[in-house]
Amino acid sequence: MRLPAASMRGRLLSGIALFLVASSAVHAADEAALANGVLLVAKPELVDPNFRQTVLLITQPVPGGGPLGVVLNRPTSARLSEAWPAAGTVPAPFNHIYAGGPVARNQIIFLVHSEARIENSLRVLDNVYLSGDPRLLKNIIASEVKVISLRAYAGYAGWAPRQLQAEITAGGWYLLPADTDTIFSADAANLWQNLINKITLRSARVTP
Repeated sequence: MRLPAASMRGRLLSGIALFLVASSAVHAADEAALANGVLLVAKPELVDPNFRQTVLLITQPVPGGGPLGVVLNRPTSARLSEAWPAAGTVPAPFNHIYAGGPVARNQIIFLVHSEARIENSLRVLDNVYLSGDPRLLKNIIASEVKVISLRAYAGYAGWAPRQLQAEITAGGWYLLPADTDTIFSADAANLWQNLINKITLRSARVTP
């Protein structure tokens, strides 16, 4: 998948604003407790092209809505420095854009690993945040915000209330607890196969 940088630049800020509505709505409620970061691993028999052989990080539902998530294992050939040149020189480890899901593919969403709280974000794990703030990348480049890792996603995945639960009940997904190493895996393209191998091995060990 290759994202057209020119059209993406023109629609980036307006697209991000839509996600900020959801992020800011959760922000206040999220202060007291961590969001429930969960990994969904598509079972081999799941054939929906949007989610075939994918690994998704899922957050707690937004008020009145269903869960939000991003696909972790679909890197693209697009670069942040091409899609958003005004942000400045993007550090090479942060410069990749991943296909985050079928919703709002012209919109950039960030996953951030940081020891400090990220403003205008949804906390997914103790030190992992999901943000659609268009200022975040500039602030990171300017060293105004310190982060350990950053991933940029074009688009995201979303479900209506109880829709995802129905898919899980129907047997389309494996559920795993999320962790920072998996979310920011250096081998994202092979993440699905690596997790399937681990799941298969674990199942073999417990099967009489």
